[in-house]
Amino acid sequence: MSTPQQHSLYRQSEASHFLTPLLHHCFQTKNLRSTKILHAHTLISGLFFTSLSLHTNLILSYAPHLHSNLQTLTNLLNSIKPTNPLPFNSIISSFSRHGFPFLSLWTTSFMQVNNIPFDNYTLCSSLTASSSIKSISFGEQLHTHVVKSGWLSSVYVGSSLVDFYAKLSAIYDASKVFDEIPLKNIVCVNAFLSGLADAKMWAEGLSLVRKLHILGLDYDQFTLSAVLRVCAGLSALELGRQVHGNLIRKNVDVESDVFLQSSLIEMYGKCGFVEKAQNVFDLVGFGRVRERKRDVVLWTSMISAYGRNGWFKDVIGLYELMVMNGVRPDGVVFIAVISACGHTGNVSLGLKYFESMVHEFGLQPNPEHYSCVVDLLCRAGELEKAWKLVSENYNCYNSKGSVSMWGALLSACSDNGNVEMGKLAAERALELEPGNVGIYVLLSNLYASVGMWNEIEELRKLMKERGLQKDVGCSWLELTN
Repeated sequence: MSTPQQHSLYRQSEASHFLTPLLHHCFQTKNLRSTKILHAHTLISGLFFTSLSLHTNLILSYAPHLHSNLQTLTNLLNSIKPTNPLPFNSIISSFSRHGFPFLSLWTTSFMQVNNIPFDNYTLCSSLTASSSIKSISFGEQLHTHVVKSGWLSSVYVGSSLVDFYAKLSAIYDASKVFDEIPLKNIVCVNAFLSGLADAKMWAEGLSLVRKLHILGLDYDQFTLSAVLRVCAGLSALELGRQVHGNLIRKNVDVESDVFLQSSLIEMYGKCGFVEKAQNVFDLVGFGRVRERKRDVVLWTSMISAYGRNGWFKDVIGLYELMVMNGVRPDGVVFIAVISACGHTGNVSLGLKYFESMVHEFGLQPNPEHYSCVVDLLCRAGELEKAWKLVSENYNCYNSKGSVSMWGALLSACSDNGNVEMGKLAAERALELEPGNVGIYVLLSNLYASVGMWNEIEELRKLMKERGLQKDVGCSWLELTN
């Protein structure tokens, strides 16, 4: 027979199990009134003080309403009696995981003010939240705490610091932290390698990979995926093929790893081997995981590989096949597809895709999408329509557009000898990037097309005064070793 105490604990557990999905529903629907009713019930029944899991879910259900009322969050955190970090770690992680990194950092600050000690889980979760909101200052404060408290000896905290600085493109700081970690593991290496790849420091990434044997570490699939990104950046086809061969020899289940597949497709696509990229794409669904379908990442990678190599009809065909397969396209796909329509001269289809992006799939166009549509119209000689589009975007949406958008219009003006519109496009582009040499070159080409030599001379003087110089063109050439 169970004791009264055991029976009470069982009832509390059962009630907590019943209330958790209700709180989750309140969180999803942002129903503050229902959240408060359930909160009151937990207080009256005493569950609020006995179940940490329920407490965490209750605080999370308040999350959508806390940005404008942080005092409520402070009151809820004050109601947690334990002085150990465990319940707070759960709250920090939940906030960060569900898209509320600012509330995660507020909870971290609450712990600091109330002398609740940090552990490695607190620090790792808080650094993740800092990188999500790109708060370099908060992350640096956490770094200071890590150094003072000796947590840098933890490879997990060290890896989180490396990942934080790498995601904020502070590669020098990431490098210093990486060097200071006494015992490194492959997670730490992967974080740094991914940061180097994001920063397009491919040679440095390759150098890090070659040091793995010195560190006594063996690579994993995340490492290989990052190496393939480095190979794509360097157009190092031979090295990329060696990585692919290594995957085959080690019998790695590539079919079940979307990151490896997309990295292989990207590597072959950037090196100009579209058929190889197609072979990798075709493997999905025919390997050991037969029931697995291609997801949007793989479709996007293959569509981008086609577009990058001028296979524009294949871009449009693969997009149509993707939609037929019930895969919802993302914004990256539409950039490739609209651009392909521009290169094939299919203006009406490109505009149709642009409209479907908004009305059918509910995606918000960004400056890159507008740049593609502008390029689409300009290639067809529709300068007035292109100007109307960018002007509406400039005035109605309180957006200055992008340099690529104004640059596409300026280039078209140069081809068609439209000086007035071209000068306005150049002015708008230089408002965004005063030091963009490419805009000066395009404007110079426009002047040259209509014989305005004095204006070209004035433009060259202006560039010289501002210390701007045209970059020398270069090409990659891969040599043995």
